[in-house]
Order: sequence, then C-alpha cells, then structure tokens
Amino acid sequence: MKHLPKHLQPRWRYLAVAIETWPDAGIGRRAFQRELWYAGQNLLGDPGGADADLRLMRFEIEGGSGGAIVRVRRGEVEAARAAIACVDEVNGHPVGLRISGVSGSVDAASESYLGDPAPSSTQREVAFEGADRPARRRDGAVDVDTPSGWVGATVQDTE
Repeated sequence: MKHLPKHLQPRWRYLAVAIETWPDAGIGRRAFQRELWYAGQNLLGDPGGADADLRLMRFEIEGGSGGAIVRVRRGEVEAARAAIACVDEVNGHPVGLRISGVSGSVDAASESYLGDPAPSSTQREVAFEGADRPARRRDGAVDVDTPSGWVGATVQDTE
C-alpha cells in the first residue's frame, strides 16, 4: 500500500495541558484518555468528536500536579480546547486543567509550555483550623489533609 503524498497527509496540533489535583488522587493515563474522549463526544457529538480526534500523546502526574500533550487535528483546535475545558474529574477525583499552549510538534509543546510537568512539592505540618495537620506545598498553594478530605489553601491561610 502506498503512502499518501505529503499534501494529503493529516496535519496535527499539540495542546499542552497543565493538570492539578489533590496529592493522593489516583489518576492514570487510560482514565484521563477516556475522559477526553467522553468530553469530546458529549460536547461535540459523535461526528465532531471524531473530527477533533483527541489523542493523549504524553501524560505525567506526580504529587497532584503534572502535564499532558493532547493531539488534535489542525482545524479543530478551538473545539478541542472547549472539550478539554469540560473535564472536571477523572476516576472520581476532581481535576483542574489549563491549556498552556498549542504547538506543531510534541517536543515543542513539551519544552515551550510544560517545562517540568511535575514541580516539586514539600510535605510538612501546618496549623490549620486550630490543629496541626499534614500538608503539601506547591508553588504558593498548600493542600491540607483534613479528616473530611483535602482542602486547598494559600500560604497565608496556614501561617
């Protein structure tokens, strides 16, 4: 079977997606890909989801933050951005997604927009609601482990 000529081959764009969730959330690559497909299908319908062809190329998450590279067809970037914005939880864990940028190659998207997709976090005890509680600090945000679950706070809330 012959390959298609270069001018007939599909063109792709790569969306760099920053991911943030609770530190103990168990989010895997397959579950994240499934949520992308569902979001595309629910928002754009079957034909629109097939046209966008949301495909997860890279996925890394550690300690509650990370990044992903999502491949989409060149003319469907805006539809894909809207579909990704509809994802609010994966495997029952709430997630925050932010499109960092769009690029023409996987490497350029990763280097330009994600940098190090898993920033370092430090774990320590903080004073919160009148008690010392375990917490993780990441880039000015603090995730405090309370009996009812994780609570997002700022550094000023814990001092």
